[in-house]
Amino acid sequence: MNILYLNHYAGSPALGMEYRPYYLAREWVRMGHAVRMVAADFSHVRARQPQTGRERIDGIDYLWLPTPRYQGNGLGRVRNIWAYCRQVWARADALIAEQRPDVVIASSTYPMDIWVARRIARKAGAVLVFEVHDLWPLSPIELSGMSPNHPFARLCAWAEKTAYRDADVVISMLPKVQDYMASRGLDVRKLTIVPNGIAPEDWQNEPAPLRQDVAALVAVARARGHVVVGYAGSMGLPNALDHLLDAAALLRQQPITFVLVGDGHERRRLVQRLQDEQLDRVHWFAPIPKPQIPSFLAELDVAYIGWQRVPIYRFGIAPNKLMDYMMAGCAVLHAVEAGNDPVVESGGGLSVAPESPQAIADGLLLLAEMPHAEREQLGQAGRQFVEAHHTYPVLARRFLAACQRAREGMMHRAA
Repeated sequence: MNILYLNHYAGSPALGMEYRPYYLAREWVRMGHAVRMVAADFSHVRARQPQTGRERIDGIDYLWLPTPRYQGNGLGRVRNIWAYCRQVWARADALIAEQRPDVVIASSTYPMDIWVARRIARKAGAVLVFEVHDLWPLSPIELSGMSPNHPFARLCAWAEKTAYRDADVVISMLPKVQDYMASRGLDVRKLTIVPNGIAPEDWQNEPAPLRQDVAALVAVARARGHVVVGYAGSMGLPNALDHLLDAAALLRQQPITFVLVGDGHERRRLVQRLQDEQLDRVHWFAPIPKPQIPSFLAELDVAYIGWQRVPIYRFGIAPNKLMDYMMAGCAVLHAVEAGNDPVVESGGGLSVAPESPQAIADGLLLLAEMPHAEREQLGQAGRQFVEAHHTYPVLARRFLAACQRAREGMMHRAA
């Protein structure tokens, strides 16, 4: 099949997040399908921005559309979204003529790309797929306090209802969304759950050496007999890193070193906290390239991931970094209250209440005081769980099977 994948924020291993579209598309190419990825040439989540124009990456045909740069979640980002959607709309006929897509996927986190995807799918007679990363507008309402009557929230709600009504297939990364989507008009027979995952070959080859500054700090911690607790990923409010720093303050007399690797909207403020509060056992480093992530995680005794306590997580969670932690065989400390918990499901670590520095500190201390062999057993349980349920070859086939069923239904009705 010819697959047109509209993902504003799509990346690649060389560019940075988002990785999921790349990994799914790469699997489809390996299966013999043709994939065109249409993305913006600027995204706040990428480590490096691509050149505007066309590029072929591992068999995937990328089209990078020119969009304005922005910072934060204000008007600049809205302009960036508008520029992307407007250009895809304008290119509809050209995209159809170039590829003749059988499947059109709207997958840009925000739901407004459903209108441009629907236009292309209807013109091409293609299967229309709506891929749900987060529930918009519910996510900005419940996570950021946006009013449901805010014009942007109302626009998202309109797009969301359009998507559930008109898409032939809805793919959700979140596992507990059936009732919510049905309340917004979705026929749940269209729904398939495809969570985030990992690419097995990323973990089979010798990993890239860890950057020297990070490796040197870990070596110093080891020489002091410290347990190393790590975090790798985005530094935004949803990542709840303030509570980790609060827990580190409670544990400042314990032989524990914290290593934070990443960037994001909250990074400067968080790093300032380290200085202001003299959290001298907590260390921040700039993001490391994805090929070095396995090397970094291999150095950890415990990997941390946390969340805010907000109602939106009742629909489930699907964090990329948790899949990496578990695949690396790390014992995980998970501060969460959600509709699902892969750490509990897998036995890959310990889960505690979110937004509770004391609970996080107690959990970290419990894992730190475990014999090394017991932490290794937890890590291996997590790895086995990911290998069984969260590898991209498995997930890509599940995603495509839903598209193929919808396509066969369309062909049957046409006959």
